[in-house]
Amino acid sequence: MEKPSMMMMGGRMTYEFDAAKGQAVGSVIKMGGGFLGVKLSVEEVITVHDPPRRKVWETCGQTQILIIGAYRMGFEIRPAKGGSHLRVFIDYNHLTTFFRGILSLCFASIYARWCVSQMASDARRAFLPRLKPVAD
Repeated sequence: MEKPSMMMMGGRMTYEFDAAKGQAVGSVIKMGGGFLGVKLSVEEVITVHDPPRRKVWETCGQTQILIIGAYRMGFEIRPAKGGSHLRVFIDYNHLTTFFRGILSLCFASIYARWCVSQMASDARRAFLPRLKPVAD
């Protein structure tokens, strides 16, 4: 989300990391940016960090998000025949104010799928170049 995208309508988010850089339980990541002139901000805390198998984070404090409310997101990697199986997930609440609530009901599932898809694509790009073809 650091790069402008269609899902963000050309907007982008900036990231601010604490000393642990999101790599330890309790570490905090702050994000800020904008979407169609609306200021966005969210703070996340790492709740599970078991490298390289599992990482989970969730929102904390007051969030200024347009489409989804508080969320919990993460990934799990487990061995599978011929490689690994990656599971990316997001659990979220819908927003409750009138205007944002309508947006949330209409677009939250689309946005959540996009977030999960982005994470899976990033993992694929990060790991596929390192994979070597398996000889038959």
